Amino acid sequence: MDEEKELKNLIIQGAVYKTTFTKKFEKRVNWEAPNSNLLYSFIPGTIIDIFVKPKDKVKEGETLLLLEAMKMQNQVRMPFDGEIVKIYVKKNDIIPKKHLMIEIAPKQLKK
Repeated sequence: MDEEKELKNLIIQGAVYKTTFTKKFEKRVNWEAPNSNLLYSFIPGTIIDIFVKPKDKVKEGETLLLLEAMKMQNQVRMPFDGEIVKIYVKKNDIIPKKHLMIEIAPKQLKK
């Protein structure tokens, strides 16, 4: 005889559904929106040079650092106007993919 499974609420875009969950679904890692103020490495590599320091005000598109991977130098650029809060890497560091490199604060709008 099948065990009777408890119905649970599943909310998708505001609509509520009653359903049962698999064990795999219940143990999944919940998705979190990425924090745009934290810059992570997109590939593993070596930090070749860092062009900014904390409290620097940087414009969108400016190069923050060079990350060498597979004998190619990749420029990590500023995604928006802002200020460097903290740098988590130093020159010649070998870092893995998804390693936190720089924390930035968005430019404050003047009132």
